Amino acid sequence: MGAAAKARALATDSGAPRIVMVAGEASGDNLGASLIEALRARRPGLTIAGVAGPRMLAAGCEPWADAERLSVMGLFEVLKHLPDLFALRKDLEARIAAASPDVYIGIDAPEFNLSLAARLKRRGLATIQYVSPQVWAWRPGRVQKMASTLDLVLCLLPFEKRFYDGQGLGAEFVGHPLADRLPLVPDRARARAELGFAADATVVALLPGSRRGEVERLSAPFLGAARWLVRELPGVRFVAPMANATARTVFEAASARCGKDLDLLVTDGGADRALTAANCALVASGTATLETLLCKRPMVVAYRVSAATFALVKIFGLIKAPFVSQPNLLAGKKVVPELIQGTATPERLGAELLDWLEAPTRVAALEKEFLAIHQTLRRNASERAAEAVLKVLDRVAPGPGG
Repeated sequence: MGAAAKARALATDSGAPRIVMVAGEASGDNLGASLIEALRARRPGLTIAGVAGPRMLAAGCEPWADAERLSVMGLFEVLKHLPDLFALRKDLEARIAAASPDVYIGIDAPEFNLSLAARLKRRGLATIQYVSPQVWAWRPGRVQKMASTLDLVLCLLPFEKRFYDGQGLGAEFVGHPLADRLPLVPDRARARAELGFAADATVVALLPGSRRGEVERLSAPFLGAARWLVRELPGVRFVAPMANATARTVFEAASARCGKDLDLLVTDGGADRALTAANCALVASGTATLETLLCKRPMVVAYRVSAATFALVKIFGLIKAPFVSQPNLLAGKKVVPELIQGTATPERLGAELLDWLEAPTRVAALEKEFLAIHQTLRRNASERAAEAVLKVLDRVAPGPGG
């Protein structure tokens, strides 16, 4: 057995991690868990540690910190969290140096993970970013630094790899795990039965986000849109699947203030079931828009950040993409309405929802377009990602059996 293989065997036997992962918030935790499961299916003895949520822990990741510590958004909003984020980065760098893993994988949370990856690359560690940062839309100049910082970017969306081709940075389109998990043809009757909705009920799903800040900003306009819609269409019902306990606390507090008159069902998780049951959805821009697409539901996309963040983005022209929501980006055209910042008023949101509810032919055309996108993204993403990670692992630490 060679020196590298002996070191690898010693690391595995001692429990030292061969891979360190750092995931941000719920979506990163889900991706990380699926990746860990796929890696362990191929290498049962593989040791993994890092910043993780409950799903990654259940999959066998040794916890070094909670993924919720990275659930921060906005340019100015992050400032009050900087001391904690800097402390976490310093702690992780020290622990990684002590553990001497073979590969570092940052899962989403690009600002934090790319910063840490740069420091680890200088130490000689192989670095991978799982989920491309939105460099094609937001500060595209970052790609040059990424090329010197990362060995590989695992892309969930096909146009991301096309962006990196020719930029000197290895990228692989692996598809999206959500597209693998969700059926091509949703069972709407079953979803409605499970949630207690009649087959002929008009149901609207409300998804105000997962981070505290976005739920605080979007709960009132979402609930206001629901009240507006009820006035125009009496009898409409609402379901709000909450991404986590924090989101539920914030949303229910807002509902107690301005949603008492609504026929509203709030659930813990179960976004795909709620979306499948709904006629249409009001969704915060982010991963939830992709989940809504995969459930083949028409949607209205909304987003709000702090006034200071929005002003800075506008002044410096930091956003380069023509759209903010994944359905429009994937379609390459506007297929769902996007209402951002001051345009995300209850009246505008409600009116856009009503337009979907009164346009069955338009909805049917959208469902066909969403099905085609779903088929493009369905590629056994976690398995492809695991294979790509193991190629990097075997290159930097070869040994018997890979």
